[in-house]
Amino acid sequence: MTRGAGGWLAGALAAALLGGCAVFADPGRVAPGTPVAGVVEQLGRPTARYPAAGNAGERLQYTYQPAGQRVFNIDLDAQGRVARVEQALSESLFAQRIQPNVWTRADVLREYGPPARTMGVHNFDGTIWIWRYADGPTWRLLFIDIDRAGVVRGWSNGDEDLPDPPDVR
Repeated sequence: MTRGAGGWLAGALAAALLGGCAVFADPGRVAPGTPVAGVVEQLGRPTARYPAAGNAGERLQYTYQPAGQRVFNIDLDAQGRVARVEQALSESLFAQRIQPNVWTRADVLREYGPPARTMGVHNFDGTIWIWRYADGPTWRLLFIDIDRAGVVRGWSNGDEDLPDPPDVR
């Protein structure tokens, strides 16, 4: 039996919507105690996996970079169940978490995932990693300075420079 163009399109759209459900799922709604299989079923495959602090479990990371503004870390306990869910790109947490002269590139990746972009500047012998995030209605940037040896030397944040919306007449 052949299917008309309308039937084919409807089938393809339904498959895309079902397959894309994880794209629209909210990691912040994952309940503590959820087994890892339930997290993956709800959200899809994580963008990264890391050992948990103290090697007691695992961290699943779901990043929306480079275009998005969120990075969710879902920490699992030793039994593979959700112990904590946190949106890492929170201005209130930066000073508590980022440890200049202690953290390495690996620590940064474990906390924030890959940056939205990187850049170099003439007065720093290393690379500046940049993440996009939102602070209420304001679009912001987190900058972490990583030297050539892979050690974090500092961090800062600032507003994202966005073009003004076009005039509506």
